[in-house]
Amino acid sequence: MGGGEIPPYPTPSIGHDDPSRLHAVVDLGSNGIRCSITDLSPRTARILPTQHMQRVNISLYDAQYDDSGKQIPIPSDVIDAVVAAITRFQTICLQLEVPPENLRIVATEATRQALNGADLVAAIERATTRPVEILSKSHEGVVGAWGIASGFSDIQGLAIDLGGGSMQITWLIAHAGHVQMSPRRAVSFPYGAAALTQTLHLLKQGKSKSEAHRALDAFRAAMEDQFRDAFRQLAIPAPLRDHARRHGGFDLYLSGGGFRGWGYLLLYLHQIHPDKEYYPISIINGYSAPQADFADTDSVERAARTADRIFRVSDRRRAQVPSVAFLVNALAAAVPHGIRAAHFCQGGVREGLLFRTLPPVVRQQDPLQVATEAYARPSVQALLYLLLATIPAPTAQRRFPRDLSGPVIQAFANSLYLHAAMSKELASTAALYSTSAGPMAAAHGIPHADRARLALLLQARHGGALPPRERDFRRRLRALLPVEEVWWTRYLGGVGLVIAALYPVGIVDPAQPRVLPTARWSSHLGKRRDKEGLELVFRVQRVDIDPSQVKELLEGTIHKIRKVGKRKNWVGGRDGWGMKVGVKVEIIQ
Repeated sequence: MGGGEIPPYPTPSIGHDDPSRLHAVVDLGSNGIRCSITDLSPRTARILPTQHMQRVNISLYDAQYDDSGKQIPIPSDVIDAVVAAITRFQTICLQLEVPPENLRIVATEATRQALNGADLVAAIERATTRPVEILSKSHEGVVGAWGIASGFSDIQGLAIDLGGGSMQITWLIAHAGHVQMSPRRAVSFPYGAAALTQTLHLLKQGKSKSEAHRALDAFRAAMEDQFRDAFRQLAIPAPLRDHARRHGGFDLYLSGGGFRGWGYLLLYLHQIHPDKEYYPISIINGYSAPQADFADTDSVERAARTADRIFRVSDRRRAQVPSVAFLVNALAAAVPHGIRAAHFCQGGVREGLLFRTLPPVVRQQDPLQVATEAYARPSVQALLYLLLATIPAPTAQRRFPRDLSGPVIQAFANSLYLHAAMSKELASTAALYSTSAGPMAAAHGIPHADRARLALLLQARHGGALPPRERDFRRRLRALLPVEEVWWTRYLGGVGLVIAALYPVGIVDPAQPRVLPTARWSSHLGKRRDKEGLELVFRVQRVDIDPSQVKELLEGTIHKIRKVGKRKNWVGGRDGWGMKVGVKVEIIQ
């Protein structure tokens, strides 16, 4: 090789086992262009795993208005920038071997309303040789509703998508992979965050303060009437209305950049307010706010106006906060039976388009379970049986918390050994952050409460020891759950520690000890047999290994479970929530 030659470097392999499963979406939104590549392999399709994601900061809405607020054609340099961004993304698709036919380019309100929208579409189609799909108003609402449905396992309420140029409202019921919405599909309004900001500016322009107030009041009253008429048109089913009437209002499921910005502001307030428990998870999908916080527009506007920096809220979003506050006030006044809570969703055009294509058998899968299946050991179902056997059967007076059962227990069994190879100083902390900043953090569709449940289970499974810095984070995760659920995470975490001691690599076979746990409620615990609680028995069958050795091994770990039952260790201390736990090890002759 000559001195002037550059040695060749091997090209790293970033291919996919089955490229046909990769799907690319370009979302030509009003506030920006979002390009993504998603892996729809059947095993993980439910959580829409992202292979690549980028956002191009081009506002097609802003490009259509001059300084006076007059609509103009999209300038040619903006069209050129859009085309260049999409063709660059096509190069990435080529590198990742995305089939050309799996690239979809989808346009919404800003393109639909542009004076020269046809020129923009033609330029994109010439450069990419791919068609541009322009969603109609109602179809955009349907796609947005499916995007919202992708973010939760169960939904029952009103779905509202707030983009830059428009907003869509519909009702939504989603359960076990089946999605229902209004036969009207969705009602669309030109009240996107950017569009409404422009409208409110024009209403105030050239007017005195009192005249501007009157104009804004009249406009808000008109919006409220339009929203009420929309709820009538949507034909909300009687069971959904009755549910809202009984539970203090409708649940709102909110998507789109305008509402995500509002959600991040609420998260910020929840994390800095001295009278509130510091909110531990900074993932917008699955974050919920009660009506009192959601509709507290004064506090949100004040934060946007005065705070130095706010996580995930750009200066552009700050500028739109007054218009979103205006919209929230109108919604709060118009929603029949009021608002119970607001649930924020990451779902948008990408999620809606892709989730809608999945078969119901995939859509009905639980996201937490899907996100943890890759970590399951060969004997995961046997391990799950052992966990379930330590939970007493329900009675009329006592029962295991429903929200901890099913998918959460399965996810716990799947990930029981995820951090097993780490040192003791790392395992417990890594487990605590695993669902909010670790390997499961990016999984789509997991509610924050489920993230807290699994994190606390896994942390307790490693013995519960934490450095001082992390104890506060654990306390705040616990604050997301009812106290009885917190107690049960500690109990089951202790059980997981025992199981891991018995089966160190997660394989249960005939050559290993056979341990049969049983659990029942008991009113005869304690030294005087006068305590109520739970009695857990590990029965060891005679096998090739000396059962006394197995008993000794168990006795070295079950003290963690007994410790959970001591009154001083109850959730909230001696006057908190908990129960006595009696644990025994028996050898079966």
